[in-house]
Amino acid sequence: MYDFKIAAADKATLYDDLAQALDGLTAGESDAIANMANTAALIWETLPDLNWAGFYRNVGGELVLGPFQGRAACIRIPFGRGVCGAAAETLKVQRVEDVHAFPGHIACDAASQSELVVPIVRNGELIAVLDLDSPQKARFDAEDEAGCVKLCEVLAKRL
Repeated sequence: MYDFKIAAADKATLYDDLAQALDGLTAGESDAIANMANTAALIWETLPDLNWAGFYRNVGGELVLGPFQGRAACIRIPFGRGVCGAAAETLKVQRVEDVHAFPGHIACDAASQSELVVPIVRNGELIAVLDLDSPQKARFDAEDEAGCVKLCEVLAKRL
């Protein structure tokens, strides 16, 4: 049984603890879907003020919905379209304070106000993107970005 209760006084420690928990949770498991599913659940249970946490997988040069926590979501996203597509196309983190001001934003959930998308890359190839949405504007900051990049580095080895 897994019962992670991760709480910390500061974000840096929170993300360090989350990365250690993720490393332990995915150790020895090679199935990408299982590891993404547990990662989404771990993030959902740990990070406050999210209304969606999950993955879009690179399937033949298109993002296809993967494991997630939250409301039903868009199933396919072309590279270059919306926040996830921008991250996939550029292989750069997208941290958006107001999704409604982002050109081409795809509104899967009208409640989403801000978004953080981290590409997961191994050997120079995009495997997936981690997508976090929040109903609060400007929910994500540089510490969230750095912490999620670290999580994706841990996960990339297991996908």
